[in-house]
Amino acid sequence: MLEEIFAPQSVAVVGASPDPSRLGHRVLKNVIDNGYKGRIYPIHPTASAVLGQTAYPSVAAVPNDVELAVLVIPPQHVLNVVEECGQKGVRGLVVITAGFKEVGGEGVKLEHQLVEIVQRYGMRMVGPNCLGVIDTVSDLNASFAALMPADGEIAFMSQSGAVCTAILDWSKEANIGFSRFVSLGNKSDVDEVALLQAWGNDPQNKVILAYLEGISDGPGFIQAAREVTKRTPVIAIKSGTTAAGTRAISSHTGSLAGSESAYESAFGQSGIIRARTMEQLFDFALVFAYQPLLTGSRIAIVTNAGGPGIIATDAIERAGLQMAEFTPATISHLQANLPATANVYNPIDVIGDAKADRYRIGIQAALTDPNVDAVLVLFTPQAGSEAEATVEAMAELSANQSKPIVASFMGAYSIKPALKLLNQYKIPNYEFPERAVSALEAMWQHRRWREQPAMTYARFDVDKEHVRELFAQVREAGRVELGEIEAREVMAAYGMRLPDSRLSRSPEEAAEIAKEIGFPVVMKISSPDILHKSDIGGVRVGIADPQAASDSYELIAYRARKFSPNARIWGVLVQEMARKGREVLVGVSRDPQFGALIGVGMGGIYVEVLKDVVFRLAPLSREEVREQLRAIRSFPLLQGVRGEQTADLEAVEDIVLRVSQLVSDFPEIVEMDINPLVVYNRGEGVIVLDARIILQG
Repeated sequence: MLEEIFAPQSVAVVGASPDPSRLGHRVLKNVIDNGYKGRIYPIHPTASAVLGQTAYPSVAAVPNDVELAVLVIPPQHVLNVVEECGQKGVRGLVVITAGFKEVGGEGVKLEHQLVEIVQRYGMRMVGPNCLGVIDTVSDLNASFAALMPADGEIAFMSQSGAVCTAILDWSKEANIGFSRFVSLGNKSDVDEVALLQAWGNDPQNKVILAYLEGISDGPGFIQAAREVTKRTPVIAIKSGTTAAGTRAISSHTGSLAGSESAYESAFGQSGIIRARTMEQLFDFALVFAYQPLLTGSRIAIVTNAGGPGIIATDAIERAGLQMAEFTPATISHLQANLPATANVYNPIDVIGDAKADRYRIGIQAALTDPNVDAVLVLFTPQAGSEAEATVEAMAELSANQSKPIVASFMGAYSIKPALKLLNQYKIPNYEFPERAVSALEAMWQHRRWREQPAMTYARFDVDKEHVRELFAQVREAGRVELGEIEAREVMAAYGMRLPDSRLSRSPEEAAEIAKEIGFPVVMKISSPDILHKSDIGGVRVGIADPQAASDSYELIAYRARKFSPNARIWGVLVQEMARKGREVLVGVSRDPQFGALIGVGMGGIYVEVLKDVVFRLAPLSREEVREQLRAIRSFPLLQGVRGEQTADLEAVEDIVLRVSQLVSDFPEIVEMDINPLVVYNRGEGVIVLDARIILQG
């Protein structure tokens, strides 16, 4: 729970100053002015009192225990003070002071030393270089923010202090409350993982929000989020995902993957609802904080205007929600109590001259219909409209309801009092219908995640030791990329089916091997330095006789020397020509934060053109792989079109799971492609035709 940070019995402000222009003065004033009930100790080297509180020259000089120390002092003094805090028995620290790793150079070293002291004494620390922390439950404002938010049930963490101050200012105007509010700063101790773990079981929080710029411990974040999101919704916005990695990437998968794919996968696989904008972050937060959780996807609309009703209907269908179908009893009730010109089917259109009584009829009918899971009320201000009375009716009807109700009161000037009433009654209001529908969609996403059954993780019987020896041999040879023959051995060691394939070192040997394998055959250059063989004419297919095999060897070798004169040529691979099937790509790119990112999509030479690849993070469960395959846009090609049989989807799933096990067993694999994986009809299996593996350099 991190009580030492959020609910301390006593707080010392180190750097508290009598000078109102100093930051330490502002922090102490915030602690005092916002109702904190614990003991307060200003720390100043010479002052006897600050803001009416007895001051002490050091933390050590305080006669009582100090649970939390807030540091607002120059960086060169921080280490000594933190050491003193440790000796005093201080349990929590908020280091507002900047000048650490964010400035580079000596600042990095200083932060390492700071963390060492914190860990040695078993303290917990927020910061350094942060705005501070706010807890409305304990009335603690240990920050230099200008405002204290209202009480609420939204917990918010941010890696940007500037975002914190802007949101605090906005929330004050909108009267949106928070339970916890934390600026993480450099997050050298308490980070997003620690806060998720602390807040996940906290009954004060109905929803957790996070503004993230980077995640230090990707696997730890996913593990913590998976546990927390089964109880409490977590909504995150991630900035800075559009910049691709700067290192050279040669594999198909690596060229298509990026930090955006990794974060999208991490959030999706851990139950985090991703907000694309700051507006969306708080749109989603309000519906979770204010309303009961959606239990189904059937939405009813009550409106006084046809146009907004149509807009909302379209948005509901696009979001994968459903327009509720009313029972005959509901329809009869509406027909009997609304004007003949009203629409009594969904959406319920109470007509433009509707007053609050007519809205009451429509809303009550929708809320009590067993086929309705949530109600969206649309309101446009018209002559004779009763905006405030309509809100009162909504509040009365939705009280003690298990169904969420959301509003889109469109307008501003003439309905300001009604908008304030909506927030007062904790009915989330959205300026436009599409935003209201997006909030309901987020609720439905969270509900489905919570009801998702436990995942099953397969473990196959593989020859892990042989792969370890192969990788050691490659490294001893001064290489990081495996040759095709070596990559084939890895595939075979992990139980993947491969065509018969042998290396030839002369035209004569190629012809002899081809005869032994049986015509027709495929021939391709074998070189650790030629990445995409077909690009240089290094692949020949359908070779039907010994002479063609001999000629193909010479042509392939010639093209390789011409287009890649410095490449190491091991020979030409002669391979059994597998019968045609549907081609799939299974690849791996390793993300620095989250680890192995596995991509699956339609394969062959068009993979980079179509870019139809879906990524997930390893290790993968069978359920995640099944969902991953179905997320590919061209998945219908695997299901079979125009009379085609369904592909062997279970065999594809099996290959992806084996790849997941391989890259989890060997984190040194940084890039990998199986392209193509030829997929046959159901029950006929799959075969790996080509594979590339690159190890960490």
